Amino acid sequence: MSKKKLRRSGANIMASLILLLGSLAYIMILAVINGSIGFICAMGVTVFGAVGVAKALGEAIALSYGLIIGLAVGCGVLRGILRYFEQYSNHFIAFKLLAVLRDKIFGALRTLCPAKLESKHKGSIIAMITSDIETLEVFYAHTISPIAIAVLVSTAVFLFVGFVSSWYLALAAVVAYLVIGIVVPMISSSRLKESGVKYRAEFASFNAYFLDSIKGIKDIVLNNAGAEREKEVNKRSELLLKETKKMKHNSTRTAAATELTVSLFIIATLVIGIVLVHFDTLSIGKMVIGVVAVFGSFGPVIAISALPSNLTQTFASGDRVLNLLAEKPAVTEVKNGENIEYENLNVSDLSFNYNEQTEVLRDIKMHAEKGEIIGIVGESGCGKSTFLKLLLRFWQKKGGEIAYNGIDIDKVNSDNLLDNVTMVSQTTYLFDETIEDNLRIANPNASQEELEAACRLASVHDFIMTLPNGYKTQVGALGDNLSAGEKQRIGLARAFLKGSELILLDEPTSNVDSMNEGIILKALKEQKSKKSIILVSHRESTMAIADRIYKVENGQMQEVKV
Repeated sequence: MSKKKLRRSGANIMASLILLLGSLAYIMILAVINGSIGFICAMGVTVFGAVGVAKALGEAIALSYGLIIGLAVGCGVLRGILRYFEQYSNHFIAFKLLAVLRDKIFGALRTLCPAKLESKHKGSIIAMITSDIETLEVFYAHTISPIAIAVLVSTAVFLFVGFVSSWYLALAAVVAYLVIGIVVPMISSSRLKESGVKYRAEFASFNAYFLDSIKGIKDIVLNNAGAEREKEVNKRSELLLKETKKMKHNSTRTAAATELTVSLFIIATLVIGIVLVHFDTLSIGKMVIGVVAVFGSFGPVIAISALPSNLTQTFASGDRVLNLLAEKPAVTEVKNGENIEYENLNVSDLSFNYNEQTEVLRDIKMHAEKGEIIGIVGESGCGKSTFLKLLLRFWQKKGGEIAYNGIDIDKVNSDNLLDNVTMVSQTTYLFDETIEDNLRIANPNASQEELEAACRLASVHDFIMTLPNGYKTQVGALGDNLSAGEKQRIGLARAFLKGSELILLDEPTSNVDSMNEGIILKALKEQKSKKSIILVSHRESTMAIADRIYKVENGQMQEVKV
């Protein structure tokens, strides 16, 4: 499963994430330099202590005891200063890049939407822009620098021990670094990869399901489905907990294996030093200096060995983020095409399917002129709403033509198309702002008189005026302070306020009573002299205002007599 889910290799993900550093690379280099010198200074405290011991044992050391003590203290102070700058640099880069990544993700979503949000994985997307992004902070702040620091410090120690003490001890240190920093992580990574990927997948799935449960809490209560929903939430929670325990268990085993390996190499290095002294190949003073230097140098490679427990999640998160950034949109924005001022629409031989599977629509033919109201009827799921979305180019048609003023939709600039065509869907989303702010999404520069005129046309002005603060009333999170019918009428008011020449209405009266339906239909009829209106509805009473009616059946559309 992990190989299928994690399509990129760990090295590929790391390389792609590092490339995102861009102009921040110089700060990362500074962090590596500070970290490397800082760790060498930390080692310097014990190494200079060993130098003092070696001098006491009769080793010819040119440094005085006072200078040795001063250098040890100086190394300790310098270590603290350099450690601060290393951590500051790493976290500066991390948080800067997190902001850049969030901006890139929202930019990608703007390109991929609305088709991307037609899926049921909104919770997964939310998990991506929250927890996945936060997980990547570990990579930038605690992964790149430690790897570079480990390489530089290990090289420095190898050379120091070789020239000052013994090349045998230096070679033993190299073997230890390779085993602890490469072999152990590779073995543990193969074991941790699957649990890390499964954890991220289960986390995203749980997030999506829990978000749906919160949003649908009213319907859950009304249908007395709380117990069943709670059971499923608990089941998914237990599954997530199981994956968490498995991942933590594997991480603990890896940490224990690393500590055991380090202990064995410490013993091996000490044995080699003793053997060298025994055969008079090395003086005891130089042996002490070499062995202490090697003992104190394992910190950076231990940090690398501990990375797989974090990197498994980082790679899973990075893979998901990189997949989104690399994902191709269902439609490509048209920027250098033609601009129109809507007069007519002609659809011929239109066909469409989702993901190259079963056709939803085929051989669709219809036309609309300015000043007409076109009705579309059909069974639920027959493709009526999909047809409206194709008219807005939310999806890419598979064949045929959608022509505005004789110009194919694929040649019309996307921004210009959305200026000419607007749609009111079955569910209107309202932001947690005032009613006025929600209306101004359609026309930020609209006057108060224009706002009220649009709301009167949608039969919602009188209702708004009964609210304590009128148009300044706060809608409430998810629009829960308003009924479905009230939200739908505000959505209709938005369409009127925008002033588009073609209005697409998907079940505009499904959530209103007969009286308000009559008022809305009257308003639509009054607007038809200035615009084209394409109206999808199940209600026969709604279709009464249509000049022409098309029926969708078995993926095809036929005009029927009014």
